[in-house]
Order: sequence, then C-alpha cells, then structure tokens
Amino acid sequence: MSDTTGTMSDRFSGLQYLTSEDCGLIKQRAERKAFRAGEILIRQGTPTKLVYLLVSGTARIDAAKGVIAHIGEGDVCGEMAFLEDALPSATVVAEADVEAFVITWETLRELFDEFPHLGSRFHRSVAMNLSRRLRQQINLKKAAAES
Repeated sequence: MSDTTGTMSDRFSGLQYLTSEDCGLIKQRAERKAFRAGEILIRQGTPTKLVYLLVSGTARIDAAKGVIAHIGEGDVCGEMAFLEDALPSATVVAEADVEAFVITWETLRELFDEFPHLGSRFHRSVAMNLSRRLRQQINLKKAAAES
C-alpha cells in the first residue's frame, strides 16, 4: 500500500465525479512519486501504461505544435492513452516540483472490475475533462482567427 497522506483534499478535482471513497481506493493501489521541475512524466510516443493524478505542483502538456495545456493539483494525465490503449499523444513535463499518485493501467482495470461504478464515474470524469480541453482549443483557434 502507498502513503495516502498529503496536502491535497481527499478528492481529485480533475476527476469530478469520483467520490471520496473512489479516490481512496485509487490512492491505496497507486504509488506516490515525486518529480523535479523539468522532469518528464510522460513522453509522447513512448509506452508508459501509467495514469498520473497530481497531488501538488504544475506540469505542462506539450504536443507537436507546442504547449497545449497546463495542469496542477487534482488533475490527471495519461488518461487518453489509457482510454485508447495507445501510446501517449503528448509529453508531460513538470513545470515545478510535482507529487503524483501513479497507477498502472492494469491496476485501474482491476479496480473497475471490482467496483464497476468507480469505473463509470472515472470514465465520465475523463470524458468531461477531454470535452473541456477540446472546447478550450476551439475557443483559442477562434480567438486567433478573429484577431
């Protein structure tokens, strides 16, 4: 079991539909890791099979055309590759020192098999995040085209 103490609340803000109990189950099965500023959490195109839930710090998400997002406490990364069972489509770099719960895809799938409602809430949360990110990108492109 991993250490689940820390300054973060008992929930992950980036997974808004998870209950406190859901988050506790994930934390129990995840490993808590620290990353220094500048360290890569996920490298685009490199197999990882991990999902990261940030406890503290900030990270940027880089793709071929540059920075596409910034994430922080309570946010998740690596979820797109998990959903698609694919290689990561972006690189995630710690902007400041980061602490995160890191959970393997296999462990997440086992949790979802054991607790189907947790899986449903996780997927719904991720869908909302991806929808929000897509809308932000659309709005940025609209604003750039109008100026």
